[in-house]
Amino acid sequence: MDLQAFVSAIREKNLRNSVFVDVTANEQVARVYDQLLSKSISVVACNKIAAASAYQHYAYLKELARVYNTQFLFETNVGAGLPIIGTLNDLIRSGDRVRRIDAVLSGTLNFVFNHYDTSRPFADVVQQAQDEGYTEPDPRLDLGGTDVMRKILILAREAGHTIEMEQIANERFLPDACMQGSVADFYACMHQHEAHFSALYKAAAAKNTKLKFVASFEDGNAKVGLQQIDPAHNLYHLYGKDNVVLFYTDRYPDQPLVVKGAGAGADVTASGVFADILRASV
Repeated sequence: MDLQAFVSAIREKNLRNSVFVDVTANEQVARVYDQLLSKSISVVACNKIAAASAYQHYAYLKELARVYNTQFLFETNVGAGLPIIGTLNDLIRSGDRVRRIDAVLSGTLNFVFNHYDTSRPFADVVQQAQDEGYTEPDPRLDLGGTDVMRKILILAREAGHTIEMEQIANERFLPDACMQGSVADFYACMHQHEAHFSALYKAAAAKNTKLKFVASFEDGNAKVGLQQIDPAHNLYHLYGKDNVVLFYTDRYPDQPLVVKGAGAGADVTASGVFADILRASV
């Protein structure tokens, strides 16, 4: 299908309460949002590319939605069906201020590190995650930290901060060699570096900690990276493909507001997209 012809047809029909739903990971699709919003056509995006694009473009899309009295919704950009962005928006709208965010935002990485114990190769656990539908089409977006960077970027922006992707520190745990070539090359490289992944696991296990890929934002600074989490930490008790976000705010300064639950999978993501469609249709 010709994307531009499709968008033009939607604009020409100008049907009341039209909603454009993007469940791709395609950059070209994300580029047409402005054409739709400027005709008062709501956009529901599972696709993270627009909300994680240059701040100027993100702000432009938000402003278009405001000016044309329509909706630009992307709840499933962070945490699949979990009410993370909605909760954050409610905090901000009600006058609260977010001081700090700590989060595990990759259901894929949480699944992988919850299932990897050196009894089978790390690459095999990643393959299982992909087979069960938890990874991006290219798993390197998950394991390389890019997907988590996009998510913490979106949360920081929704909290009111002007921040760009290149300002986020990424303490990558994958060997650089594994980020090159095709997806097949990626899996072969992980097998070649099994000793590296085994050492990471054993170092954490020796301290009675768990490996978690953590995203954090505080004082205008964001970072993502693998951390050893001890049992007393709020991020420790995460299982399967769970995500968790801790919002430390003026109202929740010591005990954070916590949103936790399954953060990957087609069913929960679909429920989040459907909820956004309903919001856009009101």
